[in-house]
Amino acid sequence: MNAVAEAYLVAGFLLFCRIGAALMVIPGFSSARVAVRIRLLAAVALTVALFPLMADELLGRIDAADLDGLSRAIVAELLIGGVIGLIARVYLLALEFIMSAVAMSVGYGGMLGPNIEGQEPQAAMTALVSFTALMILFAVDFHHVVLRAALASYDAFPAGAFPSTAALLEEFVDTLAITFSIALRLGSPFIGFAIIANLMVGALNKLAVQIPIYFVALPAMLLGALIILYFNLPFILDVFGSNFEGLYRGI
Repeated sequence: MNAVAEAYLVAGFLLFCRIGAALMVIPGFSSARVAVRIRLLAAVALTVALFPLMADELLGRIDAADLDGLSRAIVAELLIGGVIGLIARVYLLALEFIMSAVAMSVGYGGMLGPNIEGQEPQAAMTALVSFTALMILFAVDFHHVVLRAALASYDAFPAGAFPSTAALLEEFVDTLAITFSIALRLGSPFIGFAIIANLMVGALNKLAVQIPIYFVALPAMLLGALIILYFNLPFILDVFGSNFEGLYRGI
């Protein structure tokens, strides 16, 4: 194999590592219900399609004969791509977290069901909202945003250079702060309703100890949570979908 072919092969593999690592953890594509072979072929196809755009950034960065430098570059590409994909994963996990807390607080957490996107069981309300939110992300082409961020990250983290762990950690911490702030805003109507309803039920239980007020009021709490979900679900999905792209503006 001549030097030119080796340079192109190494450059393409480095791009594959960054894109493949991102696809490995982003929601939807990383689901256990998507075959590993399908994900691998998708990563290869995207690498082939995007390589002409990034050839100038990748060619000549790493000497194929330098095994230590090549190994270090592969680890760096996997780390950067994993962090980029993890941002999208954390965004969906924040919504799942707050909806799980909501389901427990309003009485829907007693019986867990299958998780459509993941493997851990979830409450029916959590599965409904999280899976619908994932469909909204696909509708707004969130994978395009992740791929653009992966390509734009070569400006901050060039190929062949090991990234600053402090910069990656700072980006990840900022993502956690933003995502959980959005999640708390989306779940605040349900949490407020649960607090007020439980305080009222507790007060009534003190006034009428002989009557099991909680079991009588539980259907009313479930109905109230469904009514709030009916009116707030469009707002939740709109805010969730519109704020996704802003997570990658710093990359």
